[in-house]
Amino acid sequence: MFYYEVLCFSCKKTFKANEGSLKYKQAKERKVKYFCCEECADKIRIEAILSFMNRINRF
Repeated sequence: MFYYEVLCFSCKKTFKANEGSLKYKQAKERKVKYFCCEECADKIRIEAILSFMNRINRF
């Protein structure tokens, strides 16, 4: 199986983008300069949801 090793912009760790994934395709074509690993992507997603919910609860 093929993969690219890319650097996470958030935690600065190297992770593997496996063949067939969107991150692999983006790394291969270099359409996106910044990548984040699954752990950081989950943290960012949770923070965005919590922020959204806090804004809804204010009104």
